[in-house]
Amino acid sequence: MREAYQTELDGIFLDLAAMCRKVERAVADATTALTDADASVAERVISADVEIDEARDIIEDKAFNLIAQQQPVATDLRIVVAALRMVSELERMGDLSVHVAKIARLRVPQNAVPAPLAGLFGSMSEVAKDMTERVRQVILTQDVEAAIALGKDDEEMDRLRRQSFAELLEGEWEHGVESAVDVALLGRYYERISDHAVSVANRVVFVVTGHYPEAANA
Repeated sequence: MREAYQTELDGIFLDLAAMCRKVERAVADATTALTDADASVAERVISADVEIDEARDIIEDKAFNLIAQQQPVATDLRIVVAALRMVSELERMGDLSVHVAKIARLRVPQNAVPAPLAGLFGSMSEVAKDMTERVRQVILTQDVEAAIALGKDDEEMDRLRRQSFAELLEGEWEHGVESAVDVALLGRYYERISDHAVSVANRVVFVVTGHYPEAANA
């Protein structure tokens, strides 16, 4: 009985990693739709979001069943509760990817990002993709050091976000109101993707150590 219970607990993290893989694809495809002004790729991101939602539902059902049937305590309860929080973070990352894809689709055949900002948003998207890939590894390995490093690297996304705002606010904006709105929203979406990745990593630290990174490093 205990072995089966442990298998179910371990399975939750495997399911989270599998869900994160779907999110990775969503982030990558949304970026492709944005940079290439590709409506078909944007549609793929939007349609595939149902798979992320279904993965969320499955993980939540498993977690609630474990609570109801096994009444976990201590570390086991920490795992289940953290998983419920993590699944929500991952689902939101998928939603944000859909938002990026919808902006890309709306502006086709034009590119939603003005040419002078293409490099900046290319950097933001690379940071978001990298953090999503790395958080999946953190989920699989439960590597505390890697999880904490992910949180520190989020500073690069914050820097890029501030730079995108500076482009909007400093000097003369020559690309129209719609483009300004797109740039502001896209910057926010990529920033939030990385923020949610950090939240997932922090919850892994909590599962392993019983503390969030700030408390653990105090």
